[in-house]
Amino acid sequence: MDQGQQKNNNRIPFDEDNYTHNIRKENERSLDRRSFMKLMVGGAGVFAVSTLPWGAIAARELTGLSDKKYPATKVADISSMKVGDAVEFHYPGEHDSALLIRLGDNEYKAYQNACTHLKCPVYWSKEEGELLCPCHHGVFDPATGSPTAGPPRRPLPEIVLKQEQGAIYATGVKRYET
Repeated sequence: MDQGQQKNNNRIPFDEDNYTHNIRKENERSLDRRSFMKLMVGGAGVFAVSTLPWGAIAARELTGLSDKKYPATKVADISSMKVGDAVEFHYPGEHDSALLIRLGDNEYKAYQNACTHLKCPVYWSKEEGELLCPCHHGVFDPATGSPTAGPPRRPLPEIVLKQEQGAIYATGVKRYET
């Protein structure tokens, strides 16, 4: 290597005294740390205030301050069901599947038939006398809706029933009790 090349390798490539040639020095302090923090805190505040309405709706739902009213819907005629039979129906909405089970002469239970683990459909096994979820082998007690085996930890949502004029009517959905 000759003396001329070595001299070129040791020099600064620009006519400045450091490598900050790409910073616009006149705008260098327009967004300093303090301004950045103010911007972040302000953005977090706007986000927090914008989520308040959704939090209020969720709190009202979870605390049960506004109990929902559902119309009474005829599920089945008492004479058409034998002890141990089950009838599938839709309640409270047309897309909400439910299951009515006749457990005894005058004992009926109804549950929303979506497993509380991952919302798989729950089926009535007359032979076993259990509500079964085939997805992960969940088992529910038909008298209480509580899980007895498998991964589900919460009971099935129970549908409130009433007997009137020889028929079973669904009148509401019980809230979870924690």
